[in-house]
Amino acid sequence: MLLEVEGLHAYYGESHILHGVSLAVGEGEAVCLLGRNGMGKTTTLRSVMGLARVSPGSVRFQGREVAGLRTFERARLGIGFVPENREIFPDLTVWENLLVGTTLRPDGARSIPEEIYEYFPILRERRRQRGGSLSGGEQQMLTIARALVGNPSLLLIDEFSEGLQPSIVQAIIGVIREVNRRGTAVVLVEQNIRLALGLTARCYVLEKGQIVFQGATARLRDDPDLLRRHLAI
Repeated sequence: MLLEVEGLHAYYGESHILHGVSLAVGEGEAVCLLGRNGMGKTTTLRSVMGLARVSPGSVRFQGREVAGLRTFERARLGIGFVPENREIFPDLTVWENLLVGTTLRPDGARSIPEEIYEYFPILRERRRQRGGSLSGGEQQMLTIARALVGNPSLLLIDEFSEGLQPSIVQAIIGVIREVNRRGTAVVLVEQNIRLALGLTARCYVLEKGQIVFQGATARLRDDPDLLRRHLAI
């Protein structure tokens, strides 16, 4: 397995958010993490990246325990993260934002791969603009592109479609599919359930910080009772 999470408990301050979460992601797999608001989906991704306090619990990446590593060390091992609030550098140009992503490449390369501009042609046009001057959709593209510049084996994506116009969402869906087709594993947190189920082959459902369902996305997609029980659809 590429990623193995076992018995994960996570906290924000005194609040106990995750209660023994276990999940696994294989090489090149596409998996979604679903649940109602406030159930621990974002915390799970942040825990994998080392951005939430975890104790106890195990996070193994490519067979190596990484729970004690700092966030940038996990990134350099090949974990890319697309946060919900984008977190671009607004005063840096698009090109400079992408260059920051190259500092996390395990091979030490500091050039921006041409495929990044193939995925997002608008970023080539905007490369001299400050990140803060981009539209919301362009900023989301930049966030995903910056994660991909690091050449990750695993890409964690948190709520990429929120607030974006449909054409931008469709463009990003195409990129996610192509990146996954080329071998990068994807873990997707997404409130748009139909979108998430259409992009992934397997899913986990969180409720109150615990996994209450795991299995093929087709099971959820084709079973209205399961969807209503776990996701109130």
